[in-house]
Amino acid sequence: MAILSDRWIRDAALNQGMIEPFVEAQRRDGCISYGLSSYGYDARVAPEFKIFTNIDSTMVDPKDFDPKNFVDRETDVCIIPPNSFALARTVEYFRIPRDVLVICLGKSTYARCGIIVNVTPLEPGWEGHVTLEFSNTTPLPAKIYANEGACQFLFLQGNEPCETSYADRAGKYMGQKGVTLPKL
Repeated sequence: MAILSDRWIRDAALNQGMIEPFVEAQRRDGCISYGLSSYGYDARVAPEFKIFTNIDSTMVDPKDFDPKNFVDRETDVCIIPPNSFALARTVEYFRIPRDVLVICLGKSTYARCGIIVNVTPLEPGWEGHVTLEFSNTTPLPAKIYANEGACQFLFLQGNEPCETSYADRAGKYMGQKGVTLPKL
C-alpha cells in the first residue's frame, strides 16, 4: 500500500471529482491552513455544528441517538465547552476511488490546543461530506474556526481494487450531506 502524492491527488480531484471544491495549494492567509499538501489534503470545516450539551439530561446512545443531546449552531466560530464534544462536517465533498483508503489526522494547530479531531477511515467507493468529531480535552472553552483547515486526509492505494466496496454493500453513511448523526 503506497501513500499517494500531490500529483495523484490533484489529478483525481480535477479529473475524477474526488474532492469538490478542490483547493490547488496550501492556503494560509491568516487562517488555519487548508488545501493540497505534499502527500495529503487539508480539508476545511463547514459552519454547521452540533455541540453536545447536558441541558436535558439525556444519554448518548449510538443505538438510539437523541437529538436533544446537542444544540445546533451555524456560525463562523464554534465554542466547544470544556471537556465536551462537537460534530461538524467538511466543506469538501469526497468521492473515494475503489482502490483507495483514506485516513484522516487532526491538524497540529488544534492538537496543540488540546482539540482532538476524529474521523473513521473513508473506505473505497464511499462518497459524501465527512462528519468531523471535535473533542475539547481541556478544562477551558475552545474555538473551532469555520471555513479553515481542520484535518488532513492521507490517500493510500491498495495493491488492487477491493472485491466489495462501501458502495457495493450500500453502506449506511453513503452520500451523506451535512452533519450526519449515528445510524444503525
